[in-house]
Formats: sequence, C-alpha cells, structure tokens
Amino acid sequence: MKRVLSIILGGGAGTRLYPLTKLRAKPAVPIAGKYRLIDIPVSNCINSSIYKIYVLTQYNSASLNRHLTRAYNFSGFSEGFVEVLAAQQTPENPNWFQGTADAVRQYLWLFMEWDVDEILILSGDHLYRMDYGDFIQRHRETGADITISVVPMDQKRASDFGLMKIDEHGRITNFSEKPKGDALKAMQVDTSVLGLSSTEAAQYPYIASMGIYVFKKEVLKRLLQRSPEQTDFGKEIIPNASADHNLQAYLFTGYWEDIGTIESFYLANLALTQQPRPPFSFYDEKAPIYTRHRYLPPSKLLDCNVRESIISEGCILKNCSINHSVLGVRSRVESGCVIEDTLIMGADYYQPLVERPGDPVNNRDTPSLGIGPDSTVRRAIIDKNARIGSNVRIINKDNVEEAQREDLGFYIRSGIVVVLKGAVIPDGTII
Repeated sequence: MKRVLSIILGGGAGTRLYPLTKLRAKPAVPIAGKYRLIDIPVSNCINSSIYKIYVLTQYNSASLNRHLTRAYNFSGFSEGFVEVLAAQQTPENPNWFQGTADAVRQYLWLFMEWDVDEILILSGDHLYRMDYGDFIQRHRETGADITISVVPMDQKRASDFGLMKIDEHGRITNFSEKPKGDALKAMQVDTSVLGLSSTEAAQYPYIASMGIYVFKKEVLKRLLQRSPEQTDFGKEIIPNASADHNLQAYLFTGYWEDIGTIESFYLANLALTQQPRPPFSFYDEKAPIYTRHRYLPPSKLLDCNVRESIISEGCILKNCSINHSVLGVRSRVESGCVIEDTLIMGADYYQPLVERPGDPVNNRDTPSLGIGPDSTVRRAIIDKNARIGSNVRIINKDNVEEAQREDLGFYIRSGIVVVLKGAVIPDGTII
C-alpha cells in the first residue's frame, strides 16, 4: 500500500447536517461520543497501511484542522501524514471548489508529484469499516482504470441511490441516478457475479455506489484535464469514462451507512447502543477507530439508572435516568433528569466552580454546562457546550417535523430537536 495516495472529500457545506455544521466542517461533526466523522476514513486508511492522506475541505475547517493535527502525528522516519487542503483562490483559478472532481482538480498538481500508482478517493461522512487493501487488490487484478466500491441493495431502498449495471465480468456498463419505476427495474443485475449467493442475489438485485473510488494515477489526471467543465465524480467524470475505460465494481457486504442527514446521523449514533451486537462496533481490536487523546478522568455515576447507553469518559451523572442514549465526553447530567433516545455531544472543557449558578461573588445566573436538575430530554441531539437549565422539557410536545428557532437556540429536523452548540436554554423552557 506504499504505492497508494488517499484523498478524503470533506469540502461540501454539509447543508443536510445543518445546524451541526453551522460552526464546523462536516467531517468534524462528533460521533459516538468521542470520535469525529473524519476518524472513520482516516482509521480505515491506517488499518489498511495507507499512510499518505489528504483531506479536502472549504467550509469551517478550523476545528477539523485542529483535530487532525492533535490526533494524527506520524513518525519522522516515515512518509505518513494526514493533511488538510482547504479551498484557495489562485491566479489560475479564482473559484472555490465547485464539486468533488473540481476539488481534486484544483490540487492535481500536488497529487501528481507523489510517486504512486493509485489514488484512492473517499467520502468523509460515511460510517463503515473496510480493508482498502482488498479493494485495491481487486483493482489491480482486473487491470481496471477505475474501480468503484458498491453495496448490494434491495428493491425498497434502491431508488435512493446512484445505481450501476455490470456485465458477467464485473465491468460497469451503465449508470442511473436515483431511478424510479421502469427505469429502476432496468438497473437490476446478477449480483452473484460479484460473489453473492443465489439467494442473496435474488434479495439484492441492485448495486449502489458508496462514493469510494480508486483510480490509476495517470487515468485520474487524464480524465480531469480532458473535461474541465465536469465538476462531479459520481454524476459526470465516472459515467462519461465508462465508454473508453475499464470500470470495475468491488462488492462490499459489511455495514455501511451514509450519515449525511440529521435523521441518519441520529439513528446511526443510537444504533451503537443496540444489544447484544450493534450494526457497527468500535470494539474491534484488529481494526480500531483512532481519534485524539484527551487524557480525561473516568466517568462518575452517582445513584443513576443507565440502560442501553454509551457513556464517554470524563462524564459526571447524578441521580438521573439514562435510557437508549449516547453521552459524549465531559457530559454533565444533574439530579432528577430523564434522558431518553438522545445524543448528547458533551463539552470541550470543564466549567470552574466559581462560574456556576448561585455563586454569590460572581452573581452567575446562566445555567451550567450540561443538563440542569429535573430536566427531561427525549429524541434530541444536544450539541457541544450547551447549557440546559433546570426543569427544562425538550420533548417536541407538538410533534413538529421541521422548525428553525435559531434565536431560541434550537432547530427541529425530521422531528428531532437539535440544540445548537453553545446554546443556552433557560430554566423552565418547554420545547
């Protein structure tokens, strides 16, 4: 894998994940209490012995850059690195990234300087664990110019994805973006060609792109230079290359979730609490997910009732009930609270005692960091450093599907209440 360069695409505005992306790049959004989305593809690369990793971004990249700098430091005796490449204006190109292909095109001069054979292009907002070595081995064995990682798909979900057709050798012959009706039926393929059993092939007669590609280095250069008006890999560059290039499909049958929306992000996090075995596990010692070391103390639980939940390090929970929830680092939940079906991202720091409410010297009336006494939170996402007062009820009592109340510190997306980063929810508030 020394002959492979990896590029992780994280440059989009992340509008579907807003307001979680209001102050941070999409790959910097926290997941599973202590990780960031970017940790997933970076860790997959490291576990696959791919150590040359670029991350392309252009929105709110400060926190992403800070996280990567603190989390991934390779030895000075290796070529390994994880480096952010932000969009920049140059005399030759005064525009920001216009799409996935355009982002790679603008830094093509840098990527071509590396003495590598293949360039691996990944997405920064998926949850999965993959050995890219097997993926690249398939690319080499078939002599492909481009290999696309695909997942088998059933009839119910197929129309939500970009689908492909393959011949009996696994070569991709046709593309269709979110087809419906007869166009959907026309995209059925024999997935047994890629290794599924006949029973599985009948159940999953479609293949959908994961947005993960491996290119021969020179092929990538040629395709980007010959069509400078094409700005997207999945919709333009790759479909147009199928006529005169060998495009192969690599079937991935493990867990894979595109967590680009608030609802999918919320469900993917809470699915980690499932028993006896969640669909994705962070407990795999052979392929760990890496992140930044924080050196936090153990969590402290004082007379609490906790069921089917994940509690990250550095938390303080007092006489509360936690059910089917994920609590991030430094989360604080006071007495009498009920937390259900909720993701609490925690805090970036501990609040000093003198800054807490009721301090007679400083006259602090603002709620403390965390969840205040006797509050109830159900089906919500509480972003970092939020201050929820006492006797607050975040329950979406009117069953609202969509709402934008930034002035009050929250949004509602797909019926899920999202409390903004650093928001203050006063005592007695009902949402």
